Amino acid sequence: MKISAFLSAQFDPSASAVDGLDGVLRQAAAAEEAGFHSVYLGHHYLAKSAFVQPVPLAGHLAAATGRIRIGFGVLLAPLLNPIALAEDLASLDVLSHGRLTVGIGAGYRRRETTAFGVAWEDRLRRLREYVPLLRSLWRGETVDAAGSWGEAPGASLPLRPVQPGGPPIWIGAFAEPAVRRAARLDAPWLIGPKGDDDEVAAMLAIYRDALAEHGFSADREYPMSREAFVADTRAAAFAAVRPHLERQYAGYRSWEDARSIDVDRYMAEDCLVGTADDVVAKLRRWEARLGITEVCLRLQFMGAGQEETMEQIRRFGADVIPRLAAPAPGDGGPR
Repeated sequence: MKISAFLSAQFDPSASAVDGLDGVLRQAAAAEEAGFHSVYLGHHYLAKSAFVQPVPLAGHLAAATGRIRIGFGVLLAPLLNPIALAEDLASLDVLSHGRLTVGIGAGYRRRETTAFGVAWEDRLRRLREYVPLLRSLWRGETVDAAGSWGEAPGASLPLRPVQPGGPPIWIGAFAEPAVRRAARLDAPWLIGPKGDDDEVAAMLAIYRDALAEHGFSADREYPMSREAFVADTRAAAFAAVRPHLERQYAGYRSWEDARSIDVDRYMAEDCLVGTADDVVAKLRRWEARLGITEVCLRLQFMGAGQEETMEQIRRFGADVIPRLAAPAPGDGGPR
């Protein structure tokens, strides 16, 4: 199983964004040194925090790192023009020497779609149309493209991505129709940070059934994002992360997101919070039972300090990641 980190490039408007960005770069460098597989960036407009936009930031990270993959979790593709998106993402794949992963999603804030002149329902149609269009352009095909975003007859992309066929496209989704949509588009489903084992297993069964229905292989990446915190004791980990999660989800609700959580249940069942032994055991369970291949960890929360985040990156690199590379006790060999 691969372990990755979500970089939170959003800052208090009263603080220095330059200093905040320096912290993000330090986190990316530390994650690369600690053996993390990828770093991922979020995407929003008109946020209440000072939000560094992910496409230019990904280019900055590409220059500041050498091995670690760089991705989006997720990019709000329907708000953007697909021709610009294809060119920008091909450019990022070249800048990173083929280290880009493109997670996309429909978005959940009406304020963003309204600001970009995108009808609420149209964001879903755009998502369905963009995936095959991006893939065709990245493969070097010439296409006649048209949609609510504009028209591009005879469109082609002279700038080709480094990765054959272009960077992998994942689709972030929560609801069943969106998960089925990811399957229809033959795209890995990026599982969100909510859902216990039974809930995720049920949705994965729907996703895999939909893949089979459309003639696609179930042999693929199964990425998941989770909130995480490791400490010497389970009680210490819960106490440290509880105020961060309460503040985080209160912020989401203020952004038109109706999600609310029982924080204690959420930490115990959905998150990776506890000792290193607790975390490794849960990761191995997700790998064995659910087939998860990569878990992206949020290790920095609104209101948390930079050094706390750096310590979490170090601890996961020292106490968790190396143990996942070795066979579990009783396995008799690698999975």
